[in-house]
Amino acid sequence: MIMLKELLVAVVIGGLILFLVWRRRFQVLKTEDGWWQTGAPSDPMENATIHPFKVTTCDEELEDLYRRIDQTRSVPSLEDSQFNYGFNSKYLQKVVSYWRNDFDWRKQVDKLNQYPHFKTSIEGIDIHYVHVKPLKMAEGKKTIPLIMVHGWPGSFFEFYGLIPLLTQPTDPEDLVFEVVCPSIPGYGFSEAPQKKGFDSVCAARIFHKLMKRLGFQHFYAHGGDWGWLVTTNMAQMDPKAVKGLHINFAPPSKLELPVALSMVLGRRFPKLFGFTEIDIQRLYPCMDKLVVESIKESGYMHIQSTKPDTVGRGLNDSPVGLAAYILEKFSTWTNRDFRNLDDGGLTRKFSLNDLLTNVMIYWTSGCIISSMRFYKENFGKGLNQPHAKIPVYVPTGFACFPNELMHTPRLWVKQKYRKLISFTHMARGGHFAAMEEPHLLAEDIQKFTKMVENKNY
Repeated sequence: MIMLKELLVAVVIGGLILFLVWRRRFQVLKTEDGWWQTGAPSDPMENATIHPFKVTTCDEELEDLYRRIDQTRSVPSLEDSQFNYGFNSKYLQKVVSYWRNDFDWRKQVDKLNQYPHFKTSIEGIDIHYVHVKPLKMAEGKKTIPLIMVHGWPGSFFEFYGLIPLLTQPTDPEDLVFEVVCPSIPGYGFSEAPQKKGFDSVCAARIFHKLMKRLGFQHFYAHGGDWGWLVTTNMAQMDPKAVKGLHINFAPPSKLELPVALSMVLGRRFPKLFGFTEIDIQRLYPCMDKLVVESIKESGYMHIQSTKPDTVGRGLNDSPVGLAAYILEKFSTWTNRDFRNLDDGGLTRKFSLNDLLTNVMIYWTSGCIISSMRFYKENFGKGLNQPHAKIPVYVPTGFACFPNELMHTPRLWVKQKYRKLISFTHMARGGHFAAMEEPHLLAEDIQKFTKMVENKNY
């Protein structure tokens, strides 16, 4: 009799556990429509018109830029400080000189316009995006819709080297993508929200509406930096619409027990947690690799998560200050060892033309403050938001770049992305992977998407 009772209790507990797992399995991220223009919506019916858009410039814009550059006040860096105190002033003078005398913004505007740009109003604000379709399609082939979302301090321009590799692949066996690259509201040429509260979930909802407006009921998504979180929220919000999610940044959303245990015991018992030699090398000693390095590189985050408007006003007025603030990230976040170089290693992976083009997108659109507010809107609500608790069951691929800001082992990624079908240790590259290593990233997106399309997992 006692054994029967114990058996019944075990069955009930087991059934409860299975029910909770099943319930969580189908849990989706709930969200409500917003309105981000000033005041209340005057017309309940949203205008779904799509307008062509072109990046433009004029003499007045350039004259104002040059005047501000000419009036900047230089401050010498400390002796032998390289980039350890921030952007080295001596090298900054060289960058500014090139910007003032050699950089051709009009030529870069033409480069930006090589792909079709559009705007459409969603939830009261104009959303900018680049939409690139394949030029030619082989008979019997279909295009794969893909939305790619950038982060801070990047822009849609980060994907310009990646776009042709996906829309015009040279290998006939490769998939052909139709690519949509939106600007997060408040970034680049997307209008900034005029009300408080616009976070990653709101951006995800707007991008779902954008893709549906473009006629895509099912699509793939890729993201890094904030784009990682926005596309993750898209997968949580409507997992039937997102066929596959590919990311190259995946810090743990919360410190779950398996992650905490692996940090403490992983060095001594690596096989227990599936840690590889690469994982051990990049994670330990934890105090140096995860804590000290994070403190060194996260000062900006604290400012932007608390008082973005204060420092933002200075950056919005000074092009040189803006360039130093943004380009310092393209140095250290590409390779932390670049802090010890006089030039920050900036042109080892990027051209000054491309770096300054990204800066000019921020400068000409005047979006630095609104882009920084995205940190306050996301972190200001605390770290225990609903999306942090919901796993992702959409097929997921992760490209693990060796110089990323934070190394994320497979175990950690699996805590959030339960259907992780592809985990690739990339040969080289850092935080701005799409811009730094477009060929490597294109190859991984191809590999992952083929797995999903062929259900080879």
